[in-house]
This record gives sequence, structure tokens and C-alpha cells, in this order.
Amino acid sequence: MAKQWLRLMTELSSRKWVCRIVGSFAQSGASRLFIPTFIRTYQIQTHEAEQDWKEYRSLNAYFTRKLKAGMRPIDTNAEVMTSPVDARITFTGPITSGTLLNVKGQDYTLEELLNRSPRLEKYTHGYAFVLYLSPTDYHRIHAPVSGTLVEKEHLRGKVYPVNDFGLQHMRAVLSRNERQITYMAHEYGEVAVVKVGAMNVSSIKYTDEQATSWTKGEDLAYFEFGSTVVLLTENGTFEPDPALKLGDMVRMGQRLGSFRHHPKHK
Repeated sequence: MAKQWLRLMTELSSRKWVCRIVGSFAQSGASRLFIPTFIRTYQIQTHEAEQDWKEYRSLNAYFTRKLKAGMRPIDTNAEVMTSPVDARITFTGPITSGTLLNVKGQDYTLEELLNRSPRLEKYTHGYAFVLYLSPTDYHRIHAPVSGTLVEKEHLRGKVYPVNDFGLQHMRAVLSRNERQITYMAHEYGEVAVVKVGAMNVSSIKYTDEQATSWTKGEDLAYFEFGSTVVLLTENGTFEPDPALKLGDMVRMGQRLGSFRHHPKHK
């Protein structure tokens, strides 16, 4: 019964109009009064931020803050793929015939996750990470490789929570929620960065809408409130770091693994 009530409350609070109200308030000047409470509640590392918290004009501005230079060292080895975010690994594993198996007890097909994109064939036997960002985490998304834009797609959808409850008790939230997908060609193949919106997220935004190429670690996009990134690599191109396991915390710029084939693009 408790789970049914929680599911019902989640359904009601995940309506877009609720998110718009929350998002509007978070962008208002009045919301800056809640920044100290936000910092205390989530134990934010204030020394990492580019500016003092008093300089941010809204809660949203603080939430999407940039970090001081050098706070996240980037593994610059060309063969290495780095984490695009500060996050907890909620899934890591090979993609089996186009399916991510047992993500918190549920299977996800690339057909649904990528909205039947013709590009999905490149990833049917690739490798995947599901990276969950809690409110505590730094919320900017960075390029996991140095590469160029192949395609991007914005899929409108629900705004269910993507925390443990949402992933376990709501049906296929990663495929039903709003998603913004960036396909990037790099020296060893292609990666897809799937940015999944969540409850109380007013939007997922590119840092520069006109950008067509990125250097590894460069600012790519950001979430307004917590969410998840699904990171996909092309078939047969990637070897994960064996030290990483489910539940580990990773930081932006940290090594996730390396590409194992010779460069495709000279």
C-alpha cells in the first residue's frame, strides 16, 4: 500500500505544470534566500564554486554553478573516456542485443531510449553507464571525449524522479522522461550522451546551442535540478575500467575506461 501511495504521489508531482511552477520560483530573485538552506541540507562543497554563494542571484543560478578552474582534473589521454558528470554509477555493463539489462531491476531497450533513432544500430552491442546526479552533486555536463557533433535530438516526455525509488518502482523512467541526446564522433568511433530530465527539472540546456565540437572536459550542457546521464559507446570500441563497480561515485573528468581499437578517423 505504501508503495502504491508513493507511486500515486510521484505521478501527481511529476506533472509538467508543477515543474514549471517550481522552475519559475527557482529562477526568481526570492529563491536566493534558500541558497544557505540548500547548502546546509546537501552539504555542498562551497569552496569549489566559481563565485561566493552570495553572488548568485537565484537558487537556480547557484544550482547550475560553474566550478573554479582545476577543481576537476581531466584525464587527457586520447584513448580514455572520462565521466561527463559528478555522479553515482547506477548501471555499468555491456549492451546486450540492443538492451540494457537489469537497470535497478528493469530492462531498457535502445529502441525506446533513443526513440528508434537510425543511429541505434551503432550501439546494440556497445557499452553503457547510467550516472545518477543527486542534488548534492555538481550539475554541469562535460564532453566525455574530444569530438564533433553528429546529431542531437530533444525528446519531450515525463518528468518522473530518476532516484532509486523512481528507477525501481516507476516503469521505464529513463525511456519515458524528457531526454536530450548528443551523438559525438571521436577518434575511435562514436558516443551518445543521453541527458535524462527528472522531477522538478525545468529544463536541460546546452551551454552553447551553436557548438559543433568539444574538447574532452569542455562544458557541454547542464541540468536545472537533479537528473541522470546515460552514456553509450559504439559497438566493440570500449573497455571499461575494471576498478569501477555499481554504486561507485565518480567525478567529472575521471577515467571510465579506454577505447581499444585503432583510430577510425585520421
